[in-house]
Amino acid sequence: MYRKIISAFQMLNILLQSLYSLALPIGVGALISFLTTRYLSAPKWIWAVLLTVGTFIGLYSMIKYILSATEALDRLKKEREESDAERRAKEERRARLSSELGLGEESEDESEGEDN
Repeated sequence: MYRKIISAFQMLNILLQSLYSLALPIGVGALISFLTTRYLSAPKWIWAVLLTVGTFIGLYSMIKYILSATEALDRLKKEREESDAERRAKEERRARLSSELGLGEESEDESEGEDN
């Protein structure tokens, strides 16, 4: 349950950051277009040029971010699986050692004697 919630928040974070990386260059292009047409008397076609350039830069940035984020999530998932496998192996070794030493049987014998 806990991992599902964390995974949902990670996906939400990736989505929001990718939308931000798309919108920011477009917004900067719009701001520069506004300022140049208003205060520097640039022609109106500058809007189309800067918004198009901002859109392409934003798409590139968004795709690059999504690819790097999914790569990091895959790496995190692999590390988590490896640590779980190591933990299970340790538990199995402990159980095997305790059964070889007879620790598990003695404690069962003692508990049975106490009941009678």
